[in-house]
Amino acid sequence: MSTSPLEVLVVDDDAGDVLMIEEALSANEVPSHLHVVSDGVEALSFLRREDPHADAPRPQLILLDLNMPRMDGREVLAAVKSDDELRSIPVVVLTTSALDEDVLRSYELRANAFVTKPVDLDQFTSIVQQIESFYGRTVRLPR
Repeated sequence: MSTSPLEVLVVDDDAGDVLMIEEALSANEVPSHLHVVSDGVEALSFLRREDPHADAPRPQLILLDLNMPRMDGREVLAAVKSDDELRSIPVVVLTTSALDEDVLRSYELRANAFVTKPVDLDQFTSIVQQIESFYGRTVRLPR
């Protein structure tokens, strides 16, 4: 296990969900450093280190919502997984959708996992902590 924090990019326009993700990750034993953007345009700017994100660290994990303004999660996922510089970053789709078509499309676009956000706060916290533990402790991520 690495002693450096896991760099996580959260792409979600729901401030309440972002707050719950932040709280879940801060309560977990895996150290992480969170970066938050609220839509796909901001996500690609962050990932490509465009101003004002020129000095932004490369995330080791992306938690991606599907339904957002300007550019939705499907478009972000397609852009990330078709970019030679970004495609190795694991993307976990974390969304309210439970539609089979969203699950299938996300995997067709090469999502690493698809998780429907639980409504229950304790379940939501547990799911986010499991994702972070898996990517922060269990798997080996590219540098």
